[in-house]
Amino acid sequence: MNKAIIVKNLYKFYRVGDSVVRALDGVSFEVSEGEFCAIVGTSGSGKSTLLNMLAGLEKPTRGQVVIDGRHIEKLNENELVKFRRDNVGFVFQSFHLLGTMNALENVALPLTFRGESLKSRMKKADDMLKLVGLTKHRKHLPRQMSGGQQQRVGVARALVADPRILYCDEPTGNLDSHTSEDVMRLMQRVVREQNRTMVMVTHDDHLARYADRIFHIIDGKIVKIENNRKIAGE
Repeated sequence: MNKAIIVKNLYKFYRVGDSVVRALDGVSFEVSEGEFCAIVGTSGSGKSTLLNMLAGLEKPTRGQVVIDGRHIEKLNENELVKFRRDNVGFVFQSFHLLGTMNALENVALPLTFRGESLKSRMKKADDMLKLVGLTKHRKHLPRQMSGGQQQRVGVARALVADPRILYCDEPTGNLDSHTSEDVMRLMQRVVREQNRTMVMVTHDDHLARYADRIFHIIDGKIVKIENNRKIAGE
């Protein structure tokens, strides 16, 4: 199976006063195409720093991040912007929907930066809202939707540009437990049906069980990798 992400000996050091903090301390792993991986750790474990490295939002102190054969740690800022636009979708803890736009317009927004026609943007956005089960809410503003519905709009928006990889940062952090389960089942289904590659950061061991593999990170080191494919979603 082809590798979507290859991480080799990744380090990230921060200087805090007179001391040096090792946010990442020699991390190495691979993620296959079409795989759903969860990075689990407590606050300060390095999980969000790792996600930022994978998305090219931060530069490593040393080490390699190879995506689709490209060393993204070597790209300049303009190249990184293009890389993210063409390859990556993001789902955040905060929904980041524009309050003056309805669900359809929020989902279509990323396509405006690609210069697509209005008709094309709306068709693709409509298809994504159908995928996440929100066709009836297409004209609703964020304030007219529940937290779970807003996060489904966030998932649709992340998918609309047809990214190779989805990065999810505590995607259920602002949702209750029942709604969190619904969103996780949706994301698991998206990975399966559309053969997406997904990397999710979470502090919740239970929600991580929806992933194919679980990477446990402590003090900047991956201390355990669980293979969960057979029982994911049970």
